[in-house]
Amino acid sequence: MAGLKHTLAALALAWAVWLPQPAWSDSSPPAPAMLLAEVHAADVDVTQYWISEKFDGVRAQWDGRTLRFRGGGSVPAPGWFTTDFPAQPLDGELWIGRDRFDALSGTVRKIEPVDAEWRQVRYLVFELPGAAGNFSERIRLMQEIIAQAGVPWLQAVGQTRVADRATLMKQLDAVMRAGGEGLMLHRADAPYLTGRSNALLKLKPWQDTEAVVVGYVPGKGKYLGMTGALTMEMPDGQRFRIGSGLTDALRRQPPPLGARITYRYQNLTKKGLPRFPRYLRVREDF
Repeated sequence: MAGLKHTLAALALAWAVWLPQPAWSDSSPPAPAMLLAEVHAADVDVTQYWISEKFDGVRAQWDGRTLRFRGGGSVPAPGWFTTDFPAQPLDGELWIGRDRFDALSGTVRKIEPVDAEWRQVRYLVFELPGAAGNFSERIRLMQEIIAQAGVPWLQAVGQTRVADRATLMKQLDAVMRAGGEGLMLHRADAPYLTGRSNALLKLKPWQDTEAVVVGYVPGKGKYLGMTGALTMEMPDGQRFRIGSGLTDALRRQPPPLGARITYRYQNLTKKGLPRFPRYLRVREDF
């Protein structure tokens, strides 16, 4: 235990030096650098990766002092939620449960946090920003740091290895049948990285990405007087429509022009357009 305390103290000092000193006001901090996943491909050697569930939560990074959203803003969590967090930076997902993103989003966006709601929230940690070593080594350190903190809602994401692709797909099927979203694959020998990298892969039975609302298609029949579909623009300038997944409330009051939408699709056509797109939510960077 003395050795672990010495290691953690050294890491805390190293991280304090590594972390840039903020030169911004609390109202406009820059977005923290994060590792972003590529899409899993069929030719990937899955035996080289650690596997975990993909949690449909809100990404947040603990910098040793403040919990921040992906967009850089401070998470308005109650003081008790982070008071016993370790000094080391953590990267993870705020999460309530499977298929409960809307409830979670409503909780973490409130400027005045509601204790009863936050009691349901967990911070699931899957990375140590700036830490040395490969991912396998960081997993062990992550588990030690979180165990020493002793905070019930601070948890390390479970990581497993698989012997082959068939086992991976069985694991994906089990997660999906339980109401999950998919799997994440993190290369075991990867150093700590930021930006988009194939060191981190996401595996789901469908794909999702984002596009911008640039127009509306009037509804017909039972949707007369409402929005029938959203006209969307992809980063390459191509346009398509999304009508599936829109609730009656959204059809009456659709997302504003310029809003960034996350949508789900099966695959791409030969022209590069999404096949069977379905609205999921307005992208929230907070």
